[in-house]
Order: sequence, then structure tokens, then C-alpha cells
Amino acid sequence: MKPTDARDARKGSVEIDPYSAPHIYYGSKAEQGVISKSRAYSSVFEPLSQRLIDSTKKAPTRRASQDDAARKPRRFLIPVDSTLKSLLAREDTDNNMQITIDDDGPKVLSVGTAASNGFNRADIRGTYMLSNLLQELTLAQDYGRKHIILDEARLNENPVNRLSRLIKSSFWDGLTRRIDGSVIEKVGRDPKDWTPNPQPRIYVPRGAPEQYEYYTKLARERPEIRLDVQWLPKEKITGEYVRDLNDKPGLLAVAMEEYIDPKTGEKDLRGVPFVVPGGRFNELYGWDSYMESLGLLVNDREDLAKAMVQNFCFCIKHYGKVLNANRSYYLGRSQPPFLTDMALRVYERIKTEPGALEFLRSAIVAAIREYYSVWTAEPRLDRITGLSRYRPEGVGVPPETESTHFTHVLQPYADKHGMSFQDFVRAYNYGRVKEPELDEYFLHDRAVRESGHDTSYRLEKVAANLATIDLNSLLYKYEADIARTIRHFFGDHLVLSAEDCAEGMRPGHIETSAAWDRRAKRRRLAIDKYLWNESKGMYFDYDTVKKEQTTYETATTFWAMWAGLSTPRQAAALVIKALPKFEAFGGLVSGSKESRGITGLTRPNRQWDYPYGWAPQQMLAWTGLLRYGYQEEAERLAYKWLFMVTKAFVDFNGVVVEKYDVTRPVDPHKVDAEYGNQGSDFKGVNREGFGWVNASYVYGLQIVNAHMKRALGACTPYDTFRAATESSVDVLQI
Repeated sequence: MKPTDARDARKGSVEIDPYSAPHIYYGSKAEQGVISKSRAYSSVFEPLSQRLIDSTKKAPTRRASQDDAARKPRRFLIPVDSTLKSLLAREDTDNNMQITIDDDGPKVLSVGTAASNGFNRADIRGTYMLSNLLQELTLAQDYGRKHIILDEARLNENPVNRLSRLIKSSFWDGLTRRIDGSVIEKVGRDPKDWTPNPQPRIYVPRGAPEQYEYYTKLARERPEIRLDVQWLPKEKITGEYVRDLNDKPGLLAVAMEEYIDPKTGEKDLRGVPFVVPGGRFNELYGWDSYMESLGLLVNDREDLAKAMVQNFCFCIKHYGKVLNANRSYYLGRSQPPFLTDMALRVYERIKTEPGALEFLRSAIVAAIREYYSVWTAEPRLDRITGLSRYRPEGVGVPPETESTHFTHVLQPYADKHGMSFQDFVRAYNYGRVKEPELDEYFLHDRAVRESGHDTSYRLEKVAANLATIDLNSLLYKYEADIARTIRHFFGDHLVLSAEDCAEGMRPGHIETSAAWDRRAKRRRLAIDKYLWNESKGMYFDYDTVKKEQTTYETATTFWAMWAGLSTPRQAAALVIKALPKFEAFGGLVSGSKESRGITGLTRPNRQWDYPYGWAPQQMLAWTGLLRYGYQEEAERLAYKWLFMVTKAFVDFNGVVVEKYDVTRPVDPHKVDAEYGNQGSDFKGVNREGFGWVNASYVYGLQIVNAHMKRALGACTPYDTFRAATESSVDVLQI
């Protein structure tokens, strides 16, 4: 290395905040030696009270030994490519491009110090620091750096601060997508397109002619991408129409906005951005977006949260519902509805901005339309109970699964009819072969997927018949939110235009809070009658066909507290009787072990059953507990989840995944359920995490107290933390 190289590298890093985002730390500013004026205080969070603000500011950023405090922070002078090669050769013993506690390398690497121009050596030790080194070298390589000055603070950073910083400065950006000409060649091609000649394709609703013109012009100007632009029909979309699209699947258009193209100075369209669940996705997903919005708002990214609400409003306007995701085979299917809460949270952050009230009106009107046309209309409405079900329409075999997903189900029927597998599927899809049992099977399969809980023994072969506690809690929240919004923001007099109205409504229809209050009251009474179990102290789903309450114990029972429909007495029963059934080492399991039953070769684990825990179940439970004053329980559950995520992040090269086995203290991200675990398959550095787990992390840090945050930074298990704090209290009392 030339001396000038060392000086240039040192010049780039010395004057830049060691916790800067990668594009600053390794990008052009670093190369030019530009001083960064902004400092990323990612260890300071927006807390629940001023007490937490003050205590967080006073908290040390990491636990340091006396020796650490005595010496100055070190910087290392590192040749990127050779060090990366050496590091992987020594430490990555299982050859997965990650350094984890599963590797059995020496767990030490000697590097040159910057102060000695690389002459003196210093050791970097331990899985966490070495995996951080691997991540930093990978990022430096991305930015074309051959040599870097690397701050030791970047390697031994408090893991809570590091993960929070990455979520805020990198992960959200890594998960952000737009749908327009800049990416249509990639996102328009469906990885689940099993047809012989897949190509990028986009379907445009009749109400968006500007988008049809935009994409047809793009197809003419760039024939090499083979973009197929299709209109959706004017008439109502049926299950048969969606089935017929299976031979030419494509993307569904979402919202676009006008802007001035800086290159041409002319008006053009670009996609309204949204956040996807994980790095391999390119679609706008339903309830993932709500969960992500909770984290985005913590990180002051209300721009993205607002944009996703706008995309949802577009979907309701043109497709009649918030879609499971914007692919053609999802046209008949929604997902758990969270739009009102999402819109109100965003509005609270942007209410002083121009157009904020119109934004809120658009969202509430869209939610009202969705409520009438989807959730309280047949086939989802059960008229006897007055409750709603996940019951999407559809014909034939769902096409969006892997090509062999239903082979075990369909092959016996193909054999029965003496047909090949492919011939039977086509004959069944188009009604040339009648199999009522298969119709029933796929009705429930679609309902499971609409519920978001795909898959679970709770819902298998029965989902479309169930008035679930989760859906009806959400609809109660819709009713209460809409009533409150009409009363407080629109003078108790919300007039719907022709465009706003659901089918069968007249333009000029007026919505008042009283009507929505009555709906909420009726639903609460029905939930108490059909879903509440007094003796067990929790809510259960209700089978509308068998006319009986089910027995599966599900963590969605706490959604009633999130929605505010439980009485204080019911909330107390949930905390006393239900909570112990679901609380585990790393938070809440999705369902009790007893309800799941025995698993084995013929009855494999389902990913929404015990022992798996998911971010949505945690966040909604924390919020519900806080709503009813159960601060201690909310803090405890949040701590357990945050500890588990932090420990996996530290031990496994920065991993943040879709779901966790919350009963495993060591490697909770290793799961054996179907569909694997999104977010664990990366090389060198985790670039996106997983959307709703990212959100749960920064959201949960708003709930735990300052002592808990410090303990999490030291990777202290909850039982150890509790014992230490109880001992401290005892000493103070003495």
C-alpha cells in the first residue's frame, strides 16, 4: 500500500462519525475526506415519557471495562479484499459467507493499526466483532474501497444501538420499492410464473388511464423488455376471470404520482413507494405494511408510512380491497384489515402539513367502502351471528404456490379419473371434472392465506367457516375508529361522493358517528356471545357451520385488548389465565402446544403454530396490555422478544428473520416449518432484515425502560435481569 493510499483512507474516516450510514462512511464523502455535519444518534429513541428520554440520554452506549476506558478508541488500517479473503478462510468454517457461533475458527484476527500506518498489529476477537468486521468489509467492497480506516467503535458497538441504527439508516431503504419504468423489467416478472414463456406483465385498472398510457409508451420505447400491458375489465372481477389470468400472471398497478423529471424538465409519472416484507419481495403486501408502518413512524419515516396508506386507498378504489399483494392471482383476496389505525397514526404525525385532513378523509372513506363491500358483505359476513369471516372467492387450484405444493392433494383425484396430473388440474379448474371435496379444501386454503396465518392447524380445512377473534377485533377497531374520526374531524357529517360509495349506495350518502358506534356495540355483544369463554378467560374462534366455539388457543386472543373491545374484567382474565399459556423464553408463541397437538412425519409443524412466534403477535399484545394498564407485563414480553432478536443478531452475523422459535434460547431463527425462514439467506452482510421484525425491534424499544435497554445491550437474559433488579430493590429496602 502506498503512503498516499494510507493518508487518503485515514483522511476519509477520521473526520466522519464512526456510526455513519454506509453510504457516508464508505461512499464518496469518505473518499474525499468530507466532514459529516450530521451525527446519527441511533441509540436515542423516541420514548414513552420524558423520564425515558432523560434516562436514555444518560445511559452509556456500551458496557466498558476499566482497560477500555483507559485507552483511546482504535482505528485499523485495512486492505479490504485480502483481509476479507483471509477472514473467511480462517473463520467461516461452514462456508456460508457468515461468521457465527456455529463456526469453529480461532475467533481472532490480527489487523494493522492506523496510528502505525499498519505496522503495529492488534487483535479483533470474538464472534460478534469478527462478524461485524465481515459485514463492514463487505460494505466497503460494495463501495469499491480497496483500503479503509475502520473505527473499532463500529465493530464493538452496543448491539442494540447497532441493530437500531441499521434498521433506521439501511434496512428500510433496502426494503423500499416503487413500481414504474425504472424497475418494471424486474418486478413485472413473477418468480411464481410457471408458464412456458414468462415475461414482465402489468394489469392496469380502467380508472387509471394515465398509467395505461405510461406503460404502453414504455413498452413501445423499450421493446427489448417485452412488457405486456393489459387492461383489467370494466365489469366486476369474478373468480373465473382470475382463474383465466393464471396462464398470463402479472403485476397489478398501484399508485403513481406526478413529478418533474430532472433530466428532461418535463412532467412524468413515478411509483408511490412502499416497503416490502423482505429482500426477495417486490409487491405491496397487506398487513405486513401496517406492521412496518409502526416501525417507520418510530424512525420518523412518516413519508413511507403515508405512501403505503395512499397505495392502500388506490387498491380499494380500483380493486375493491386492500390486496393480499398486488399480483393478478390475489385479485379475489384481501388480508387482515388495519387501514384505519394506520391512517390515524400517520395523520397524527403529519397533521400540521398541508393536505393532511384530506389525506385522512381519503383513507377513512376508503376504509368505509372496504368495510361495506368486503367485510360485511357475503360471502365473508355470517348473517346469523353478525360476525365476519375470512372467505375469499376463487375457482380451482390457487396458482401462486410452488408447482408441487398441492401434488399430494391432487394426485389421488387424478388417479381416480385416470388422467395425468396436468390434465386433471386443467379439467378441474375449468369445471369439466366436479369434485366438491376439492372445492371445500381450496375454499379453506384461500381463507387461510387471506387470514395472513398461513399455515396453522387452527385454520386448516375449516378457515372459511370461522368467525375469528382476530378479524372481528380488527373490524371492531374499524367501527370505533371511523366513529371517532367522523365525530372529531368531520363535524359528525361525512358526505360520500359517487366515487366513494360502495355498491348499492347513492352519491351524497352521509355517514355519522352514531351509526358506527351502534355497529361497534353490536359487534362487541356478538363477540362476547360467540367468542368469549368465561371459564377459560380468553377468546376463541366460532365455527359458523357447526355453530360451536372452537377449542384452539391462539395468541390472537390478545387482539381484543389491542382493539379496546375487552372490558377491564375480561382484560384481567386474559392476563391471569391466557397469558401463561403463550409466554415463552422469547415472547409469545402463536398458539399453545396442547392446541397444536402431536407433530411428526405425517403431521408436520405449521409455521403459525407452537413453537413459533411472529412480530405481529408481539406488537399487538404489547399495545393491548399497555392500553389496559399492564405496563409490567408489556415490558416483560417486549424485553423477551428484543433479547431473543438481539442475541440471534449478535451470534449469527446480524441475522434478522421473518419468524422465530421462541422456545429456543440459542438459535431461535432456525426453524423447521414449511416455507423456511426469510431473511437468513444472505452473503456477508444483512442488507434488509425483515420488515415487521425490524418494526417490532424499534417499536419494542419504546416500551422497555432505560434499565432494560442497557441490559439488552449486554445481552442479559430476562431471568438474569429480573433477578438482578429484584436483588437491587431488596438491598434498597434494607
